Amino acid sequence: MPENQPAVSWGIVGCGWVARDYVAPAIAASGNGRLVALCDLSEAALTAVQPADATLLRTTNLAEFLQTPGLQAVYVATPNAHHARIAQALAAAGLPVLCEKPLARTATEAAGMVSAAEAAGALLATAFDQRFHPAHVRLRELIRDGSLGRVTCVRIHYACWTPADWAPDTDQGTYQNWRISAEEAGGGAMIDLAPHGLDLVQTLLDEPLTTIAALTQQRIHDYPVDDGAVLIGQTASGVLLSQAVAYNCPDQFPRRSLEVIGDLGRALATNTMGQTPGGSLTLTRPDGSVEDIAFDKEASPFQRQVEAFAEAVRSEQPFPFPPARDLHTMRLLDQAARSVDATF
Repeated sequence: MPENQPAVSWGIVGCGWVARDYVAPAIAASGNGRLVALCDLSEAALTAVQPADATLLRTTNLAEFLQTPGLQAVYVATPNAHHARIAQALAAAGLPVLCEKPLARTATEAAGMVSAAEAAGALLATAFDQRFHPAHVRLRELIRDGSLGRVTCVRIHYACWTPADWAPDTDQGTYQNWRISAEEAGGGAMIDLAPHGLDLVQTLLDEPLTTIAALTQQRIHDYPVDDGAVLIGQTASGVLLSQAVAYNCPDQFPRRSLEVIGDLGRALATNTMGQTPGGSLTLTRPDGSVEDIAFDKEASPFQRQVEAFAEAVRSEQPFPFPPARDLHTMRLLDQAARSVDATF
């Protein structure tokens, strides 16, 4: 990192497992950022985040967090219900915000966040780390250079096992499973997992989805939100999307695949959707031949994401993914939820 380009000073609001196990390590490993402050209502959660640096501010008070000297960017990783309130407070303080997906529980809440950021002239983006996974970056290149020909459809399966009492081992009982609370999360499997696919297909194809519909199920787990969903959609040029997401798929099953089919090739990414590096990417030709596509299997999508956001902050240049795009994805989610209600 050049001496005339100091590291961006990051803070994190919400110190659950995503922040602790992925975001904080990504900032620590980044080439252009450093972690200076943490905020969470739980003292145990604050203590669990590494590094154990005596200079790192750890507070349960957002007002105190906002007074952190030199704070330049904030990652928001609270439950969904608190995204809007916290992001608006950060924007009012002029702080750039990278907010966990979904941006909010509803498009109306998300619109308020976007308006607040625009009014304050503050940067706002949704933390879709899978945009930055090297396999997905390489897949986008294959689509753009014509290796797949004319794309006809994208198929996604993104699932996990999330029972009512689920909590990461590292949480050690600190957090309840807020992801199955309609109030805290805004829904269940669909609102939690589907945003990744909706954003990713638009990123890969460089065009928006214009139509979406969904069916949901409450099939396996006894809680008041959906534990599975299927979404279908279509882009502006006519590419079809089929996406299955679930909280009711055992983790031992194949459960993370991304398939893009064109008239000249079929690309299959396996185990690339998720928080970790690695996975595989293959390209099948019309003659049946299969090629393994190389990509960096060590690079963390979280690290690449925080580095890209930090670069936008310190260069004062736009982040590659504007908030209007993320708001469109939130409106797609609302549309999908309305289609479920209309079906039944």
